[in-house]
Amino acid sequence: MEKNTLGMSDLAIAPIAFGGNVFGWTVDEKGCYEILDHFESNGFNFIDTADTYSNWVPGNPGGVSEQYIGNWMHLRKNRNNMIIATKVGGSMIRGGKKNLKANYIISQAEQSLRNLKTDYIDLYQTHYDDIETDPHETLEAYHKLVQDGKVRWIGASNISPERLRASLKISADQAYPAYISLQPEYNLYDREKFENEYATIAAEHNLGVIPYYSLASGFLTGKYRSEDDLNKSPRGAGIKKYFTEKGFRILSVLDATAKKYSSSPASISLAWLLTRPNIAAPICSATSISQLNQIIDAVQIKLEQEDVDMLNQASL
Repeated sequence: MEKNTLGMSDLAIAPIAFGGNVFGWTVDEKGCYEILDHFESNGFNFIDTADTYSNWVPGNPGGVSEQYIGNWMHLRKNRNNMIIATKVGGSMIRGGKKNLKANYIISQAEQSLRNLKTDYIDLYQTHYDDIETDPHETLEAYHKLVQDGKVRWIGASNISPERLRASLKISADQAYPAYISLQPEYNLYDREKFENEYATIAAEHNLGVIPYYSLASGFLTGKYRSEDDLNKSPRGAGIKKYFTEKGFRILSVLDATAKKYSSSPASISLAWLLTRPNIAAPICSATSISQLNQIIDAVQIKLEQEDVDMLNQASL
């Protein structure tokens, strides 16, 4: 399988990232192993998680997703084959304050290393910005972790364009590690914010873009087409916002394109993302092997330009 690069050639990743937010939520540990076994056996190696996943589930304190992934790698003895990305900065108590202070980053990194049963994190990402903390302090903490060999590279998510640019400048001026990736919300429905505010920064700094909500919380799979469908998933309540003229226009073009390629709306949506500039690996979750196969199929689809144009037009 052809590998993309994430800003640095030696952080080689397959072009889809598995989103570990479902682990400890809608997928138990046994299911996690089955899904990740299938993911790896098909040539994929990139898993994205966070220290807080999935603390929105009653009884889940956060860190459970990391623990499942760590247990799986320990059992399969495949740590060196995988690219593991996790995040820091979100509150371990839902609704709490964001925190990117140095002491917090260092302590949470140690906890993530224990959860993941590893001595290094490939990509350690700012999950949410903490505007009360000077980026110098945050980057100095990352610098220490990189120097100590506990983190290879750093990335950013949910950070304003201004703070992202400021952080990149600090890294250049102070010879600190620089963010090599950006994890924004970006999909066929939600295009405007990334394309208008972040795309230029990504291009200027060669940031590998790792979009989250790549399938718009599942809406772009075509699974949700009416109010009655919203009960099909725990995410259903958050999908109603896509029931707009634009949303159904996109689904119509996805249906037609999927038929042309003997594929699915989910696969076409991801194939479209992979045509966009600087996209390194869309993040996708799956709760079953059949869902995962739709993700896997996306990599094999090479959309013709006329199909890309139709999808672009439908999503304006």
